[in-house]
Amino acid sequence: MLASMARLLVVKATAGADAPERCSQAFTVASTAVASGVDVSFWLTGESTWFALPGRAAEFELPHAAPLPDLLDLLLSSGRVTACTQCAARREITPDAVLPGIRIAGAAVFVEEVTAPEAQALVY
Repeated sequence: MLASMARLLVVKATAGADAPERCSQAFTVASTAVASGVDVSFWLTGESTWFALPGRAAEFELPHAAPLPDLLDLLLSSGRVTACTQCAARREITPDAVLPGIRIAGAAVFVEEVTAPEAQALVY
């Protein structure tokens, strides 16, 4: 958390290449918040879980959108990135396969984050 104990912004991305605009919005909002000094926890769920794997963000393309690898790098360097436990398991994504800095966690951790005092959750 920021030293000022600022509000936590929890952003859950539920879409990947299957809904590119919604996916890009989640990454853009989360990375813009991080760049603005907001404490961000970014969740990869559903089809966005694939972006926890090396090289997958580079495969994503959306005209007039910021490159996903750049946004993910910013989130990894200044925020927290979590891949959903069940979503990862359904895709046979293991903890040793994900990018450094990405944790795999489940609903209990998500609920803990979104119900924390001063937390704000956005789901895309």
